[in-house]
Amino acid sequence: MSTDLLDPPRSSLPGAAAPTAAARSGAAALSLLRRVRKAGGLVVVLVLWEAGARAGWLGSTTPPLSDVAVRGWDMASSGELFTNLGVSLLRVLKGLAIGLPLGLVLGLLSGLFRISEDIIDAPVQAVRMLPHLALVPLFIIWFGIGETSKVGLIAVGVVFPLYINVFHGIRGVDERLVESARTCGLGRLGLVRKVVLPGALPQILVGLRLSLGVAWLTLVVVEQSATASGIGFLINQATQFMQMDTVFLVLVLYAVLGVSTDLLVRLIERRALAWRKGLVAR
Repeated sequence: MSTDLLDPPRSSLPGAAAPTAAARSGAAALSLLRRVRKAGGLVVVLVLWEAGARAGWLGSTTPPLSDVAVRGWDMASSGELFTNLGVSLLRVLKGLAIGLPLGLVLGLLSGLFRISEDIIDAPVQAVRMLPHLALVPLFIIWFGIGETSKVGLIAVGVVFPLYINVFHGIRGVDERLVESARTCGLGRLGLVRKVVLPGALPQILVGLRLSLGVAWLTLVVVEQSATASGIGFLINQATQFMQMDTVFLVLVLYAVLGVSTDLLVRLIERRALAWRKGLVAR
């Protein structure tokens, strides 16, 4: 019988009392301090942008942050910004809906089954070596200048980072854990569900973060040509008429969208990997 069941709970051991109010207050203050530090760097950049543009240090074509904010308010009030933003978001979501399941399935098959690796891995690696953004002209020839080519390129771009990380996450699971689970009577399905996938999950989430970054990068490229809607269309139109406040507004939007999706995955990571104890930076 495991001695863990016979040991008293930690809360009943001497010196292991529940955290005091002072300790909880200190932890809250530390958490607040970390949030302030994280926001501090961004605030400094924004302040330097505003001051540098006003002083002319960033060149005559760089508008101050305040002008960009005013332009964003005007476009949001007219509905132009949200209409084009919605089109771009839909393109990314469609591409992710195709590419992420494909990358996940291919990675699982190659990682779990040797015969699948022999069949799948070599072609995937060969295609992965092609810079997918160089396929823009080819996709336009194949699928035209409509939504299919744009969504297809986003889908192709997000497959490979996820595939690589799923494959290596599975193959990186400690074989001793698998053998121990087999000894305890777990079958193949139980091994995958209770040992392999939890062990590979950190790497899979890294792949998801990389794939989301590739999706936004691909969106920037596919919206630069033959498009009449989307935030890429806004930046093209603004460049032609030298509306630099709109150009910088769209660049800020790209940055915000990318950071937001990355933070979302990091939040999922903290929830899903609460069991994992790793190095904590001091």
